Amino acid sequence: MPRDPWLDNVKMALVTFVVVGHMWGQLALGGASDHAYDFLYVWHIPAFVLVTGHLSRSFEWTRRHLTALVTTLLVPYLIFEPALYYFRVAFGQREDGPLLLQPHWTMWYLLTVAVWRLATPVLKRHWVFVPLSVPISLLAGSLEFDLLAVPRILGLLPFFVIGLHLERRHLAALTTWWARAVGVAGLAWLWVLAGHTDDLARSAFLYYDRPYSELGFSDEAGLAVRLAVLGAGVIGTVGALSLIPTAASWFTRLGSASIVVYLFHGFVVRGLEFAGWVGFSERYPNLSFAVLSVLGVAVALVLAWPPVSDRLRNVVDPVGWLRRRREAAPTSA
Repeated sequence: MPRDPWLDNVKMALVTFVVVGHMWGQLALGGASDHAYDFLYVWHIPAFVLVTGHLSRSFEWTRRHLTALVTTLLVPYLIFEPALYYFRVAFGQREDGPLLLQPHWTMWYLLTVAVWRLATPVLKRHWVFVPLSVPISLLAGSLEFDLLAVPRILGLLPFFVIGLHLERRHLAALTTWWARAVGVAGLAWLWVLAGHTDDLARSAFLYYDRPYSELGFSDEAGLAVRLAVLGAGVIGTVGALSLIPTAASWFTRLGSASIVVYLFHGFVVRGLEFAGWVGFSERYPNLSFAVLSVLGVAVALVLAWPPVSDRLRNVVDPVGWLRRRREAAPTSA
């Protein structure tokens, strides 16, 4: 089956936004950068999750799919979770929480997707799981339990389930002119809203990983904020997806390497942190914001560039690499 160029464009665009967002995390707090950061985090994680759900629609409890889940998600998690953990420890940054049982930084996504995919054969049976996932997300904000990425597994579940129930024809509707007009209006509204994040709630609500009590909200108030954040995430996702080009280009080919970009960019970002970039951004906030934005895009493009990603993919998927070597080896006469 031929690859869908729009979906490859979406994957590459969204993982680039992930890198840029993490780059912005090195900026000193305050000013326009906070506004841009909150705006991005309103929708880019929900969009990433929704697309992941759509791409998980074919998952079944078969030996082939379960084997692929282990080799493409759990094995990379077992490699990159300790690698990134000890990379940060080596530079003197303290890491809390048990290794592997509490995913550190970006590694939560691999474990979360693995759990969602295991639940996919049930979740995709009926559309009723879409509305049912909302109260699950709302109640998850009351949990004071942070092992195995459970808060995010439950908190972001609505976006994954929506993606599961969206067929390609539904997503194709997002690329029509009227959908783009609505999308632009929605993103414009979110941009204005993001400027008042600290007045309405806290930026940490956008991470879906902390209990309401830790954020200084009662369960009742936290439920209301989480519901608003979920709605804003849907609006932003629709807007962002509607603006991504549908035609194939040089950018399209890079989409197949999105997992490589996701797993390796953290070492670059943390390297900048250890180099003292936060101090630089305090002295030159505007310049730092511009440089980190451009650098984030550049890092994503370089990591996805086939001469680079083809080699790094062997580390991301060592089981597949061994299988390809075995298949390529000449057979004895």
